[in-house]
Amino acid sequence: MAAITAACGGASPDFDEFQRQASLMTSCTLLWKELSDHFESLEEKLMSRSDVIKGKIKTLEMETEKSLSSLEERESTIEKSVSIAMRKVEEAIQKAKDSIGIKNEFKQQEEDNNKNNDCEEEDFYKKLKCFCVEMDSEAFWGFICGKKKEIDFMRENLPLAFNDCVDPAMFVLDAFSEVFPVDKRTDCGNGNDLGWACVLLLESLVPVLVDPVLGSARAFVTPGVKKRAVEVAETWKASLDERGGVESVKASEVHTFLQHLVTFGIAKDEDFDLYWKLVVGSAWRKQMPKLAVSLGLGDKMPDMIEELISRGQQVDAVHFTQEVGLVDKFPPVPLLKAFLKDAKKAATSIMEDPNNSGRAAHLAARKEQSALKVVIKCIEEYKLEAEFPPENLKKRLEQLEKVKVEKKRPAAATPANKRTRACTMGPMPPAKAGRITNTYVSSFPAPPPTYVRSPQHTQYHSPPYAVPPQMYGHGNTRSPPANHYTAYSPEHSPVLSYPGTPPMNYPPHPPGGYVGYGGFQQAYYR
Repeated sequence: MAAITAACGGASPDFDEFQRQASLMTSCTLLWKELSDHFESLEEKLMSRSDVIKGKIKTLEMETEKSLSSLEERESTIEKSVSIAMRKVEEAIQKAKDSIGIKNEFKQQEEDNNKNNDCEEEDFYKKLKCFCVEMDSEAFWGFICGKKKEIDFMRENLPLAFNDCVDPAMFVLDAFSEVFPVDKRTDCGNGNDLGWACVLLLESLVPVLVDPVLGSARAFVTPGVKKRAVEVAETWKASLDERGGVESVKASEVHTFLQHLVTFGIAKDEDFDLYWKLVVGSAWRKQMPKLAVSLGLGDKMPDMIEELISRGQQVDAVHFTQEVGLVDKFPPVPLLKAFLKDAKKAATSIMEDPNNSGRAAHLAARKEQSALKVVIKCIEEYKLEAEFPPENLKKRLEQLEKVKVEKKRPAAATPANKRTRACTMGPMPPAKAGRITNTYVSSFPAPPPTYVRSPQHTQYHSPPYAVPPQMYGHGNTRSPPANHYTAYSPEHSPVLSYPGTPPMNYPPHPPGGYVGYGGFQQAYYR
């Protein structure tokens, strides 16, 4: 028994050591497994990143190859494009020579049209073509500025006329140099904004500058013209600070500047922040979304739309989303409803403003009307009737219009053919029969009869109450009427009273409709 106990006691340390070693082996196995998994995970991540990098390198190589191929193609087509352009220049020069013989004929037609005040389309186009062939930019500019009513016809035919110019790009730069980049008119045109004409010429120049071989991928502009276009853009940017910065510049000038950059292809990456501010500041103009994309701001469009929404320009945001295809990210219907909600809040605030107590109802109704018109037009333009039926909006607009018309109705007045004569209380003759312009009719209690004596006498009986002086005749004429001997008979004098409240004179709508963020744009500039 003792031997067995001794044997067990002696074997106990070896068994404990065995258990310790077994536990250590288990821990090492688990640790090895954990480390193996960790390294496998790292290897997988490295492989994944390596694949991404390889994909990017491959894409970059493809883009580089494509760019190099494009550059080679552009380089190889320069000679062909130049030859085509030179042929066009030679043709334009020949047309200019031929036009010398018929110049007097065009001028005679112009004089005849001016006398008759009738500008036929054919003669109108001949005049445009004549100016372009002769490169008479000064006369061309004066002619264009006086024909704003024919802007649609000019937009269609100016590109055709520019094709006859020896250098259409230089011709356009010379034409509007009087007003852009800096208005050089001494009287500033008496408020005559010619931004529409500048934009019209720049837009019409775009198809003319298209490369004859590569198309719209390259604007065919000579180095000299491009240098001058850059100088014009830099001059305009330098004048911004002198005129109060981006916030103070006119929207028409902003439109002209941005279209100038797009037409001549001279946008700069370092000026993207400036383009952003200009586009957002004039976002209500219809061409701004397209100009923003053409300037290279397409990638920044989501952020730009977010800014427009934050500034309460939801309708402008809808136009931007439609242009760049972000309708899924920025659904238009919620934006339009938010716009109407903000307009309603603004109208309510106007009603509660004590400073507008006299016109509060009118101003609030006008603001709501403008918002309804803009939203209805937007719904119809983008075919949103299924998502946002405009019937209720149209009914509300009709109600506001009806109230507006009723308020503008003049008060009932005495018909002209039933006016009374102050002296006899009888019906007055027709307007052509007499010369009295201001007739006094008393509404005081009738005094005892007083007779008016002839003007030949030096003294008159004064009435018992003050009588306003009567004005006879027209203008400064002071001669009395022919029947000044007729006695005044108060017994037959009717008592007349004028309406206590005169008709309210409503202020006119601001020019251009909605400008800024407090109003609502009704028509976008084309």
